[in-house]
Amino acid sequence: MSLYRDHGIVLRTHKLGEADRIVALYTAGHGKVRAVAKGVRKTRSKFGARLEPTSHVAAQFYEGRTLDIVTQADTVDHFRALREDLDRFARASAMLEAVDQVSEDAPPAPALYQLLLRALRTLAAQPSDLVVGGFFWKLLALEGLRPTVDRCVRCGATGSLVSFDLDEGGLLCRACRRGTAVSPEAVVLLRQILGGQLAAALAAPGSPATTEVETLATRALEHHLERRLRSLGVLEQA
Repeated sequence: MSLYRDHGIVLRTHKLGEADRIVALYTAGHGKVRAVAKGVRKTRSKFGARLEPTSHVAAQFYEGRTLDIVTQADTVDHFRALREDLDRFARASAMLEAVDQVSEDAPPAPALYQLLLRALRTLAAQPSDLVVGGFFWKLLALEGLRPTVDRCVRCGATGSLVSFDLDEGGLLCRACRRGTAVSPEAVVLLRQILGGQLAAALAAPGSPATTEVETLATRALEHHLERRLRSLGVLEQA
């Protein structure tokens, strides 16, 4: 077995046998890694506490045939603020689940690792309602599915964009409108998020437009994945 080291973010875990756990991480250099963490469910194991969802770690692995083995993990970011707040943890879980789904059988994507890490750090420091929605839109753009928000996706008109259609992949004008109605304020937020001004969008106070953009982002991502994100059910109840 070959030994390798990498930085990674824990996406999810599940039990294996009496004392072990399978950990799925998204790493900087190896993409999605599924590895066995041996003995981490024992009462005295400090190792296991470092391998909880949202944890950002510097880890050492042995490469296996089907599952790798994680032999060491040093915490880089605790993200306690996320795990100690139900609402923020639900939002973080939705982002982790999204990455878990899009990275299945996909090659390593350092940009995806950086996107997730920045989003978790932003959520820990600034729990804006738009963090998750902004992350979903950025994730779709990274997947090659950036929606058209600067003009009508059908006719190219730039004025009075009033709706968003998932199948068309962007905003539509009054003459072409179909799908979901959007407000002018939501159009502004979409353009900020996808135009390199995410910080400005996050700084904006919560409003009905914020909810519009976040709801649209969720629908667009689930449309791409062809499945619902389970974590969002927890978020709706939080």
